[in-house]
Amino acid sequence: MDNPAILIPLAILLFGLIYSVATYNGLVNLKNLIRESWADVDTELKRRYDLIPNLVSTVKGYAAHEKDVLERVVAARAKALASVGDAASQARDENELVDSLKRLFAVVERYPDLKASGQYLALQRELVNTENRIQAARRFFNGNVRDYNNKVEMFPSSIVARMGGFRRHDFFEIAELERAVPSVS
Repeated sequence: MDNPAILIPLAILLFGLIYSVATYNGLVNLKNLIRESWADVDTELKRRYDLIPNLVSTVKGYAAHEKDVLERVVAARAKALASVGDAASQARDENELVDSLKRLFAVVERYPDLKASGQYLALQRELVNTENRIQAARRFFNGNVRDYNNKVEMFPSSIVARMGGFRRHDFFEIAELERAVPSVS
């Protein structure tokens, strides 16, 4: 057993095996972190979806003739709520929702009584809080995706990733919703 001709290749083989197992386990861990962080994003998105009908109802009472804008918000919410694809496809639906909410807030600007309504202001604050929570959850998710993608793409872990069937994940990128609470004048 003291023969270096046998020990060196055996040590190299053992090191390679240990490295492969550790890398594989690291990839599995990162993949599970991505799943967990996506669940956090999903929870915050659902919270937003629950707020939107209340916001629409409040605006509807003041701006009944803005039916088209309100219907677009409701339709975009339904589409985003039903979206269960990957992060990129869900981001497209979220962008539509964010755009329709921007239009809704533009409508609100034309109604001073609505902007001064306590119920509207409370909903607006809650939506801003939810948007901040979505942004934090999205950053956490995207950080995990970045770490995972680095490991999947960088040598030598890319070899283990390819052999283990690990593929890149998409980032979750949505447009930013205006976060300013309207001023009451």
